[in-house]
Amino acid sequence: MSDPILIWGAGAIGGTLGAAFIRAGHEVIFVDNVKDHVDAINTKGLKIVGPIFEDVVEARACLPEDLKGTYGRTFLCVKAHHTEAAAKMPVEHLASDGYVVSAQNGLNERVIARITGENRVIGCFVNFGADYLEPGVVQYSGHGAVVIGELDGRFTDRAEDIYDLMKQFEPKALITNNIWGFLWGKLIYGALLFGTALTNDSIADVLDHPVARPVLRKLALEVATVAAINNIRPEAFDGFDPAAFGPLATPEQTSKSFDDMSVHNRKSVKSHSGIWRDLAVRKRKTEVDAQVLPVVEIGKESRVPTPLAARVIEMIHEIEDGKRPLSMENIEELARLA
Repeated sequence: MSDPILIWGAGAIGGTLGAAFIRAGHEVIFVDNVKDHVDAINTKGLKIVGPIFEDVVEARACLPEDLKGTYGRTFLCVKAHHTEAAAKMPVEHLASDGYVVSAQNGLNERVIARITGENRVIGCFVNFGADYLEPGVVQYSGHGAVVIGELDGRFTDRAEDIYDLMKQFEPKALITNNIWGFLWGKLIYGALLFGTALTNDSIADVLDHPVARPVLRKLALEVATVAAINNIRPEAFDGFDPAAFGPLATPEQTSKSFDDMSVHNRKSVKSHSGIWRDLAVRKRKTEVDAQVLPVVEIGKESRVPTPLAARVIEMIHEIEDGKRPLSMENIEELARLA
C-alpha cells in the first residue's frame, strides 16, 4: 500500500515506530489525544532521543476528533487499558480492505477483534525499549523483538507487507504462525515486570535478587500454567525462555533465564519498566487490569488458581492509589504468600 500509515497513539511505541517509518520514506499520520503532544509534533516535529538513533522527523499529527479520510494500515499503539475505547475510533476510518495492527502489550487483539471483526486485525508483538518523555519527545532506548502474525496462523500478503515494513524498523523482525505464543510469552514476562515494578530497584537488580527470584518464578509459573492448559505454546524472545518458567522447567533452566534477562536489561538505557514509570514518575494507572487480570480470569475459567497474580493486581492498585509505597518489602510480602 502507498497510502499514509496511521499511528493511533504517538507515545513510546507509536512514536518510535512512526519516526522509523518516516525515516524509511513512508508517509505517517499520528493521532493522539494529548493536545500538547499533537501541537509539538505539528510545530517542531517529533524528536527521538536515545542510543539507537536521534532525529527530529516532520509529520502530521491530529486529535482523534480532527482526523479525516480512510486508511488501509492503522497501528494501534495506545496503553492496553485504553484499547476498547480507542479501537472504536479508527474503525470509522478503516478502508474496506483495511486492518489494525495491535502494537501493544497484552492480549488486545481479542478486544480489537470484537470491535472490528477478527479478519481486520493483525497480531503484533513488540519488546523494544521506549518512553514518552514530554510533548514532542520520545526516547528509543533499546532494541527488542518485533513479531508479526495473523491471528489464525495463516501467512498472508498483508501480513508479509507489515513484516516488510517492520524490518525497516527492526532488521531482526519476524513473521510467525504462532503470534498467540509470542503474546502469551510476553504475558509471562510481563508478570515478572509487574513484580519488579513493586520496588524502586531496576529490572535487572530485582531479577538478580535472591528473595525475588523464587517468588517471581512462581508468579510466572501461574501464567505459564494457564497458557499450557489452553494449548498455547509460548515463544522465547530477547533472552527470555518461557519454557524456563513452565511446569516442567528445571531449576537450572529457570536460573539461566533469569541470568539472560538480567544481562539483556543491563544493556538497555531503560533501567526500569514502563510500569514502574507509570507508578513512580507519571503517577497514573498502569496496564495491570489489561495485562494480568485476563490471566486471572482465563485461569478461573480453566480452573487454574492464580493467587500470586491476583495479589500483584491488588498491590499495583494500592500503589496507584497512594496506599502502598514502592519497596522490596512488597516482594517479601509476595514471598510469604507464595
